[in-house]
Amino acid sequence: MATFLYKLGRLSFRRRHFVALIWVALLTLAGVGAASAPAAGNSSFSIPGTEAQKAFDLLEQRFPGTSADGATARVVFKAPGGEKMTDPGNKATVKETVKELSDGSEVVRVTDPYQAKAVSKDGTIAYAQVSYKVSGMELDDAAKDALQDSAQDAREAGLTVEIGGDALQAVPHTGSSEIIGIAVAAVVLVITFGSLVAAGLPLLTALIGVGIGVSAITGLASALDLGSTTSTLAMMIGLAVGIDYALFIVSRYRAELAEGRGREEAAGRAVGTAGSAVVFAGLTVVIALVGLSVVNIPMLTKMGIAAAGTVAIAVLIALTMVPALLGYAGRKVKPMGEKGKLLGRAKKQDQPAKPNLGTRWASFVVRRPVAVLLLGVIGLGAAAVPAASLELGLPDDGSQPTSTTQRRAYDLLSEGFGPGFNGPLMVVVDAKDSDDPKAVFAETGDEIKGLKDVVTVTPAQPNKAGDTATITVIPGSKPSSVTTENLVHGIRDAGADIKADTDANVLVTGSTAMNIDVSEKLNDALVPYLVLVVGLAFLLLIVVFRSILVPLKAALGFLLSVMAALGAVVAVFQWGWLSGLMGVEQTGPVMSMMPIFMVGVVFGLAMDYEVFLVTRMREAYVHGEKPAQAVVTGFRHGARVVSAAAVIMMAVFAGFIGSSESMVKMIGFGLAIAVFFDAFVVRMAIVPAVLALLGRKAWWLPKWLDRALPNVDVEGEGLRAASGDDDGDRELVRV
Repeated sequence: MATFLYKLGRLSFRRRHFVALIWVALLTLAGVGAASAPAAGNSSFSIPGTEAQKAFDLLEQRFPGTSADGATARVVFKAPGGEKMTDPGNKATVKETVKELSDGSEVVRVTDPYQAKAVSKDGTIAYAQVSYKVSGMELDDAAKDALQDSAQDAREAGLTVEIGGDALQAVPHTGSSEIIGIAVAAVVLVITFGSLVAAGLPLLTALIGVGIGVSAITGLASALDLGSTTSTLAMMIGLAVGIDYALFIVSRYRAELAEGRGREEAAGRAVGTAGSAVVFAGLTVVIALVGLSVVNIPMLTKMGIAAAGTVAIAVLIALTMVPALLGYAGRKVKPMGEKGKLLGRAKKQDQPAKPNLGTRWASFVVRRPVAVLLLGVIGLGAAAVPAASLELGLPDDGSQPTSTTQRRAYDLLSEGFGPGFNGPLMVVVDAKDSDDPKAVFAETGDEIKGLKDVVTVTPAQPNKAGDTATITVIPGSKPSSVTTENLVHGIRDAGADIKADTDANVLVTGSTAMNIDVSEKLNDALVPYLVLVVGLAFLLLIVVFRSILVPLKAALGFLLSVMAALGAVVAVFQWGWLSGLMGVEQTGPVMSMMPIFMVGVVFGLAMDYEVFLVTRMREAYVHGEKPAQAVVTGFRHGARVVSAAAVIMMAVFAGFIGSSESMVKMIGFGLAIAVFFDAFVVRMAIVPAVLALLGRKAWWLPKWLDRALPNVDVEGEGLRAASGDDDGDRELVRV
């Protein structure tokens, strides 16, 4: 592989005009496609195989034209102090508001609080429910304005009015902190390279790659039903890996220049060696992201595949456009050790070379491996302790900031009708195969009334055919509570008994039941996902490092870092530690998709640092250095660059903490802290300590497996042999 990439790097350097033209053309094409594509609607959320989804599909079939997936709004009214909603003046205001709400062209129906008995027992709170033909993201601005104007008219009449539901759902934004993250990355690159030109190359290529990826996602969003979160996460991961991959190749290019090679030759060797590591690092990220499809949640699968596509583009750009831009830069990119005008002059020839920080740190770890290993493991273990209290759920209006009208409406409904009112359960009774559907409907309602934590059970509402009915159940507990989850399972257990007696199917759906099913599905998929992703990457790393213990150590180190990161997420978003600093206005359960998505992304990124750092160690070892010295050599060449790459990636991820989308905010924080743990604790401390303790055993591989594995030549040995520049005083070690 190194030889092929070496030729590709030299070709891209020589034919830089052609390479640059291709990528600019692709960016233009993707941009035009995104601009001309139809606007994407709200991404559909389906969970195949769950009972809640089966019930939803049955409703679409048996109750046609009800717009089951349309937006809803709950307009909640509260009377002034000392008054009631049944007072004539307040009642007239509500009636007028209901009339105004009914005039919208996209409105299906509006319930009158007084006819629907939607007034609290103390008479102080009432609500009107508005149902729309289309989803919240597809709702016209005129309809949203009319909803808010009607509420404002009622406020001016003296009532407290808040609006809940998804009708006012807004497109999430990332905030200015995303730009700050990119600015931090630029500063780190300037410090690392000492040159604006060299620092600008990784940023430019990463932005081009992300531009192509996100534009392609935008152009295909309508056709493939992609949500807004998909492009945001693709941008987040694409920026991080795009900058890092280009950083490693530019750094290796400068190292080759420092050894006296010509610029074209240096570009070829940089792509042949560091580019090989980029390819395998990118493959681990792609495997981790595409592997999300095993969960069988379409939205998560699309997010993973879209992000994987952006990573693949980042790899291709690093292998082709980076050497092309190096050709354009010429002498403005200086050899390693020389600094540009920004950070000082080059070192004088007669000055002795001082060991860099990476060399000094690695030498310290090699001398005291046990102490460093214990400190790293104990530290990460302590950070992982909060993960034992992990609670999973999906957000509802109760998790929104108290400054939003949705959250205030949620609190008013809890005050007037109880906490369970915000999470009603819809029971669908399919009595098509039953002899007496009406009796089945009545029996189901009676069974549910006898269960714990049930406040209200509405009479069954049959369809026109009379073979299917819906029953609304109001729990006594809030939607995200364990008690409500137990009630859902209790209704389903009772439904199994009814089916045995009457052949009728009893299904539970609604947003609360759907959230419960999603959490359980994700929990069940976590272990198979880990086995698949870690197993495939383990095999890939055996090929790269030609070792059994090094990939095993890499996988175990990843588990430490991801558990510590999950602990940090629980501490901030569930317990509320430092929540003000992170902009978390409302604590609660961790989003159900967070652990499995973070596991996938962090594993891929963790293997990035493993490949980049340890390939340098293996390269030194196979060329004759002792194991301990090879560790120091690997750090001398790679520690500075890996540290810069980690800081850049942390800055990019942390930039998304400013997002208004709670999932993006949580993932941005989780990935940033996971990169910190993995890069600076696992890869910079635990990895060299373990390799120092293992010695030559770290690179052991059974002879039969050595013969069976393909030789991918990540170290670039084929390049050394072809050019005849092997060090004569060192013997190549066979491992």
